[in-house]
Amino acid sequence: MVRRAEPHLISFQFVTTKLVNLVVEFAGYKTAVEQTNIQLGEALYLIFLNVRPQGQAFSTDIELPYEVYNNTVAVDLSRFSYQASPTLIVPKVLTHVLHGSCRNPHHPSKDSLAEADAYVANSYKNSDERPSLLILSGDQVYADDVAGPMLVAVHQLINVLGIYKELPLELSLPSELASQLYIRDGHLPKEPWQNRSKLTLGYWTRKDEPHFSSVKAGNHLISFEEFVAFYILNFSSEAWKLVEPFGFKSDTLNAKNQTLFEAESRALTDYIATLPKVERLMANISTLMMFDDHDVTDDWNLTPRWEQNVANSSVSKRIINNGLIAYWLFQGLGNDAQSVSGDLLPGFLKSFQNDVWQFDKFDRAINRFGQWHYCLDTTPKVVVIDTRTHRWRSEQDFDEPSGLMDWESLMDLQDVLIHHESVLLVSPAPVFGVKIIETIQAIFNTCGEPLAVDVENWMAHEGAARKLIDIFKREDTPKETIILSGDVHYSFCFSVQARFGRHHNRIWQLTASGIKNEFPKGLLAILEKLDIALFSTWSPFNIFTKRWQLAVSKHKSDYGNGRYLVSDSAISLVRMEEGKLKNYTLLHGTGEVTQFELN
Repeated sequence: MVRRAEPHLISFQFVTTKLVNLVVEFAGYKTAVEQTNIQLGEALYLIFLNVRPQGQAFSTDIELPYEVYNNTVAVDLSRFSYQASPTLIVPKVLTHVLHGSCRNPHHPSKDSLAEADAYVANSYKNSDERPSLLILSGDQVYADDVAGPMLVAVHQLINVLGIYKELPLELSLPSELASQLYIRDGHLPKEPWQNRSKLTLGYWTRKDEPHFSSVKAGNHLISFEEFVAFYILNFSSEAWKLVEPFGFKSDTLNAKNQTLFEAESRALTDYIATLPKVERLMANISTLMMFDDHDVTDDWNLTPRWEQNVANSSVSKRIINNGLIAYWLFQGLGNDAQSVSGDLLPGFLKSFQNDVWQFDKFDRAINRFGQWHYCLDTTPKVVVIDTRTHRWRSEQDFDEPSGLMDWESLMDLQDVLIHHESVLLVSPAPVFGVKIIETIQAIFNTCGEPLAVDVENWMAHEGAARKLIDIFKREDTPKETIILSGDVHYSFCFSVQARFGRHHNRIWQLTASGIKNEFPKGLLAILEKLDIALFSTWSPFNIFTKRWQLAVSKHKSDYGNGRYLVSDSAISLVRMEEGKLKNYTLLHGTGEVTQFELN
């Protein structure tokens, strides 16, 4: 993968089965290469190369061919190349950006990253159309929603590569994997109903509350080695050649789960077939990422009560930290080219003792780490925010949803946004969502069930919502703010302007979700009609929303005779001109294209 790319540094990320000395060379440049090796198994290495130009900086916004050498031997990169060799673009003035989120390997929809690869391949005919940046804004993996054959492949890969294991967790799971399939959720920790608030339905129905609230947690990842193998299988076609999960037979599966296993096998087979295209894409475009909940587990840090339950359970805390450490390794380290995240490496490497991972000390370090957010100095400036680990928690009611960012983080965001003409703001959850869906979430929250409908919209928390709106109304904030979001499994385009602002500005809410996931299409059609009926421009219900000070316009698409909510797996292509939005397009995994009207 090509990760962070700037004029003074380009970062590469490799996974290898042997320790190798790699060099990346660019024609016409003298460079210095810094290699970081992280051994994760007997035959598994995660390698980062930071390539720095000596003298002349890397040229920006043009194609730079590169070659990789193992010592002095050229590495065959033909399968990663569109032409003679792979190329990349160091982004400076952004004109074409690919963005998406929510990539579930066993969802029956097509992988839209393969369609992004096809678009980049075609852009060689017209290099002015070539994207210079790929932004993945959350749920790059689904640790809480794992297919049965995927879990089998995970354990096979652990054995094949000798992936180092951690100390076993104290869980009452069956010893054989065959007996664990689809039943892990029943063995994960729960909070007894007696400890729940009397204001919730769960107390009166005497329903224990699972710490892990995903409704598809039957194969939830648990151990660190599972997370490591899972990441590799999500991105590497070569890894699948080392395993044979589809011939797995288990007498312990009932008829329902056997049917499910077969359906997931078909979806994964299709997914594996397109992985080489995804690898080629990521070898030719700078890719930046940010976590959302499924990268660790569903509803991660949604309420103070959720956090408290996890903190009070050593097993739950261990699983969450395993997910966070895996994110740091496979996503976080490349986002900032180890400039800040690399400070955690010494502590991580010291955690491998007596042939096992022992993370007691490292857990404290990674939980204290507060700089998952980052920026990229481009035009417009890219600002990627962390909406998971700096939550604005309610002190009065632990069952209330937390704000996505606390006061201090919002003040820092304000400082980053001011004095820029335009900004590309990456928020995993949409800042401006669909009002009817947010209203339904508010009703469930009033009934004490915020986890049931993922009450994770910006407007769900009074303080965070008002502060964010105040930031957008300031006269020194950007005239053009383009917000890229995902999370919701459908796509849309809204534009927002302050009714009583002190300067003319426009905010674009561009939501692209999912790359390989979809919201139930029939239900979304009903919700769209309700939203139009109840929250039209002149509807009195708008007065009761927290964003009444802002005028929100919904933009139609050419999908389904003018739909403005699109549930069809896709990755988005954002076209800009002089820092302002020019076009917003969805590239569907089926090869179809959806265009939004911006006027």
